[in-house]
Amino acid sequence: MLRTIFRSSSAISRGALLRPYSARLYSTANGNDGTTKIEFKIQPLPREGEKPETKRARLLYQSRKRGILETDLLLSRFAEKYLKDMTLEQMEEYDQLLDEQDWDIYYWATCNEVIKPCPERWEKSELMAQLRELAENKKRDLLRMPELY
Repeated sequence: MLRTIFRSSSAISRGALLRPYSARLYSTANGNDGTTKIEFKIQPLPREGEKPETKRARLLYQSRKRGILETDLLLSRFAEKYLKDMTLEQMEEYDQLLDEQDWDIYYWATCNEVIKPCPERWEKSELMAQLRELAENKKRDLLRMPELY
C-alpha cells in the first residue's frame, strides 16, 4: 500500500525514494466525496552517538528552517532562549518535537485546540509549557527571527 502512495504522489521526487528513510502509514480517513485521504510520516534518520554540541547545532538549525514562517519564528526564538541550557534528555525531547508536523507544533503551542488538539504526550510536557509561554508573548514584543551567529 505504501508503494502505491509513493508512486502516485507528485510531491515526492524520484530521488527521495532512494534515500534511506522509512515511511509508515500515519492515518487514513474517508472524505465526504468518497475519496480516501492517506497521510504518512517519514521516519527521521537515526543519530546514535551524536555529540551534544552537534545535536545542539542541528536542533538550532532545524528550529529555524522549518518551512512555515510562523513555526520558524516560534521555534527559532524558543531555541535561542532555551537550547543552550538544555540537558541531553531535554534535547532528545525537543528533537522528538521537531519531528512533528509544522502546523501541528504551531497549533499546539498557540493552544488552538479547535483545529488541532495537543496529544497527551506533549500536553504534559514541560517543554510544551515553555513553548506556550513564549508563544503567548505577554509583553507584546515585536517578534523577529533571532540573529545568526
